Amino acid sequence: MSSHENLLQGPAPTLLADDHPTARERLADGVDPVEVAAQDPASSLVWAVLAEGALTAGTAAGDVEAYAYARTGYHRGLDALRRSGWRGQGPIPAGHVPNQGFLRALLALSEAAHRIGEEAEAERCATFLGDSGTSVDEVRALVPTTK
Repeated sequence: MSSHENLLQGPAPTLLADDHPTARERLADGVDPVEVAAQDPASSLVWAVLAEGALTAGTAAGDVEAYAYARTGYHRGLDALRRSGWRGQGPIPAGHVPNQGFLRALLALSEAAHRIGEEAEAERCATFLGDSGTSVDEVRALVPTTK
């Protein structure tokens, strides 16, 4: 009897390489995200953090700024996913720390798009999270709350 791969299970989860640990550490240490972005612009996490901060402003300018930051993080993450073998579908587990920057950028993009009236994009991004095997609530729980 030969063993065959079960093609009905779908693609394996994509686990990004931990290419930006220094950026993550510097953000955790409280270094200004703008400074971290200038030193590690390929990190999706730093762009997600910038977007999340801009969303807290509660202004139209902050929402537009958040959209730009989140879109940058989203595209940096897509580049990393593709380099890791992702082919446009399949799980991107939120429990894998290197995936979290992309997922947070995707959530921030959804929220910023909603705020600026890009409803189709907001919905596409929320659907993308679900299609990636996670949810808006699961990704939102990754975002540290400010005290």
